[in-house]
Amino acid sequence: MVDASVIDQIVSAIDPQVGQAVVEIGPGQSAITRPLLSLLGQMTVIELDRDLAQVLKNNAKLKVIQADVLTVDFAQIFSELGAKPLRVVGNLPYNISTPILFHLLQFVDMIEDQHFMLQKEVIDRMLAEHNSADYGRLSVMLQWRYDMTRVLDVGMDAFDPPPRVLSAVVRMVPKPEAALLSESLLSEMVQVAFSQRRKILRHTLEPWLQAKGFKGSFDFQRRAQEVPVQEFIEVVQGLT
Repeated sequence: MVDASVIDQIVSAIDPQVGQAVVEIGPGQSAITRPLLSLLGQMTVIELDRDLAQVLKNNAKLKVIQADVLTVDFAQIFSELGAKPLRVVGNLPYNISTPILFHLLQFVDMIEDQHFMLQKEVIDRMLAEHNSADYGRLSVMLQWRYDMTRVLDVGMDAFDPPPRVLSAVVRMVPKPEAALLSESLLSEMVQVAFSQRRKILRHTLEPWLQAKGFKGSFDFQRRAQEVPVQEFIEVVQGLT
């Protein structure tokens, strides 16, 4: 259970309005669902647990998708909701939060915004700037496509029972003019770059780029965490 005051802050940050196409991931016991539904009138929820999904289906105002969110086609939800930009919310499971964030990247053009409660450590990585220990593949991939803001930090005492980790809430708004490039190519390049964080990129990224026929200029005498997001973007653009 999450403290009611924290739920109020999350709902206030989302600022839901009637008629919006809100999709909640992992509603569980409906701590966030209930106050959202009272404002929206109807919403879509994605719940993996069969028993919880069955309980949710008893509410006629909810469209319940009983499935693993990593298999859900958000484009289909977008179409079924009248092509309204989706507002995605959720208290994401800590163990699969990163895969969920990457899965949603595929549908970012159909999304208005995303509000998630996550492990604070994950949000630190999402928002990290280059030259910091938290900066990595997650930082680059998400900062390429979203403007992100930490909405609030959530202490352990806000939960019953309290978890062993700190939590936080993040707002993610797709950038209207994000650089056009191949997401798969950027993902592959960044994965190679950060595969051996302590080594300079001459040992990791340079051979990979040479194999791709890269002809541009790039300082390979750095480690991956020293390279700003924009530089990674420019390199990928030079490959296409």
